Amino acid sequence: MTEATQLIREAEERLRPLYLDSALAAWEANVVANEENEARRVAADVALSDTLADHELYARIVAARDAAGTGPERRQLDLLYGMTATNQASEALRHRLVELEASVEGRFAQHRGIVRGAEVSDNEILEILRRSDDVDERREAWEASKTVGALVADDVRALARLRNEIARSLGHRDWFAFSLDVDEMSETRLFDTLAACDEATGDLFVRWKHGVDAQLAERFGCSTSELRPWHYADPFFQDVPAEGGIDLDPLFAGRDVVALAGTTFSGFGLPTDAVLARSDLFPREAKCQHAFCLDVDRAGDVRVLANVRNDTSWADTMLHELGHAAYDLGYDETLPWLLRDCHLTVTEGIAIMMGALARDPEWLRDVAGFELEDSRGLLTAHAADALVFTRWVLVMTHFERKLYADPEADLDTIWWGLVSRFQGLTPPEGRKAPDWAAKIHIACAPVYYHTYLYGHLVAAQLRAAIHRQVGGLVGRPEAGAFLRERVFAPGASVRWDRLLEQATGEPLA
Repeated sequence: MTEATQLIREAEERLRPLYLDSALAAWEANVVANEENEARRVAADVALSDTLADHELYARIVAARDAAGTGPERRQLDLLYGMTATNQASEALRHRLVELEASVEGRFAQHRGIVRGAEVSDNEILEILRRSDDVDERREAWEASKTVGALVADDVRALARLRNEIARSLGHRDWFAFSLDVDEMSETRLFDTLAACDEATGDLFVRWKHGVDAQLAERFGCSTSELRPWHYADPFFQDVPAEGGIDLDPLFAGRDVVALAGTTFSGFGLPTDAVLARSDLFPREAKCQHAFCLDVDRAGDVRVLANVRNDTSWADTMLHELGHAAYDLGYDETLPWLLRDCHLTVTEGIAIMMGALARDPEWLRDVAGFELEDSRGLLTAHAADALVFTRWVLVMTHFERKLYADPEADLDTIWWGLVSRFQGLTPPEGRKAPDWAAKIHIACAPVYYHTYLYGHLVAAQLRAAIHRQVGGLVGRPEAGAFLRERVFAPGASVRWDRLLEQATGEPLA
């Protein structure tokens, strides 16, 4: 046994039970947000951080990595380096970071806005913004969606400072640059991609939004210059309003979107029944209001947290999260524990490809059983989704870069400057509030949003390859086999960009 092999084995034996404890604690803290579960999560994450911070372990990994060539051992050492490097900081700093992250996430889970004197969930706020013609109610709902930002903004700035301190102690400019480097992503390439997407979508988006704004102005009896963020159907304008797409919600009303998602993956030969049985899928008090998929043990215990309603958005979300789950279940069983993982960009690509089926004519007809008079409009709606989401990713990624460049800056003004520039929204007059902090990803999933944009590119390329190979996606076990063999099975054994090239026959374009 080589020294590198022994080191990898020792590291896995130490880390594997700690990652399991951390995952289970994170699950419980999101399923029931209370002080007891938050304390358990902090304890588990501190124990994991303390092990990853072991300076002797880190030094051995760095030395072995420098001496290693290529192949599975080098790949595992690269992954160990990324895991340990982000924890090379003082105990006080690391523990404070863990405690603050858990506290902020807990406040997001527990918070409910107030509309007309009553507590409302995120689902209820979205329903108002999608359906209500009462502008005063819409404004109150939009403002309620932002109140969590004021509760956590100071701590989000503090998190940025703590993360920067770790990054700079390791010779990096800030946490933004460090995160990209550890995650095998070139900052130059990322911003070249963002610039290309901005140029490709800018004029199209302006023309599309001009038409939507005309319809919204007519609906609300105002001029287009009087439109404000609460006139749109999402608190962050990251989704298309009905005026700019096709409203499929009436079709999903009364349908079981969880069952439809499960049926979809069975049709691929990628059953997810066991995942759904372990999951927590419906809303209640003191539960995280968002959605995520969690691979608890890298050995088959995969779960989804959601807050399902039978509408288009949650149909998309369930397909999306089960896309993650199918990936986590599809690793080659012979892979070592460290390689039973996947790159965020590729798993988001799978999830986005699956989520898009909720607006796909073939899926709506063959799986959901809907009769559509004109499926051509769905293609236009899909283009609108891509435009709106791309502009939103531009806001998020540019904002996070500025946040980590200077956490003490006037972030309120920076936020609305980017929203105006990329999304064409007019800020509310005189508003001075940390609306940026109301987006949970900024606090709890830092430097992540660009993976969604790359995920869209990965999804398009994978779907094109599947169509070439097996003729389509929906209801085809051959498509599931393609994904399982070419994308899922390798796990993290190769870099994400090389994995995509191997799977599709061409580099990401």
